Amino acid sequence: MIAVDLERPLETSRSKRLKAATNETHEALDKRIMVSDPFVSRESYGLFVGVQHQFHREIDGLYVNPILDRFLPDLEGRRRFGLIEQDLADLGMTIPESKTAPTFVAGAEADIPTALGWLYVAEGSNLGAAFLLKEAAKLGLSESFGARHLAAAPEGRGLHWKTFTAALDAFDFSEAEEARVIAGAQAAFARVRGLVDATLPVAGTENGRSK
Repeated sequence: MIAVDLERPLETSRSKRLKAATNETHEALDKRIMVSDPFVSRESYGLFVGVQHQFHREIDGLYVNPILDRFLPDLEGRRRFGLIEQDLADLGMTIPESKTAPTFVAGAEADIPTALGWLYVAEGSNLGAAFLLKEAAKLGLSESFGARHLAAAPEGRGLHWKTFTAALDAFDFSEAEEARVIAGAQAAFARVRGLVDATLPVAGTENGRSK
């Protein structure tokens, strides 16, 4: 049975511990994405959206998980997989092929601590998407065409993130479960990094070699 602790001190919050545990990996990922110059053209941006599609395919099943839905606010409303598919269609891109099952399958039982680590990464990426949306606008894209998945929630990115982290911080986990939350976040970042390295060439190179 999952317990929720509404009195957990802010300074020891799970979200802050997750940020500290993944900060180096997160910063390295951001730098790697930007050196691929994903906003130099719609084609390059389309490759970036393809990475988003493959990552969100891994976690899409979590947004209909009944246990998570009990504790995380507007869980299904946070789902972005369908928006990403619409963006790919807007861009004239094909859906990336996947030969393996997603990490989290809809209707299947999921380890809640691990799942929360993955969702922390997904929700955090939306918090920082304001900059990406501005860059996409330079390509003639918007929240209604090509950059739907980068749009802010109606209540704003900050509040949307705060309601998620408040719920995340309220779970009462054992030491072993805490470790699985961190491992889940690290696995999510590793998955994105692998997708980026396999999909987005470094600007000024071709197939990983200097032109």
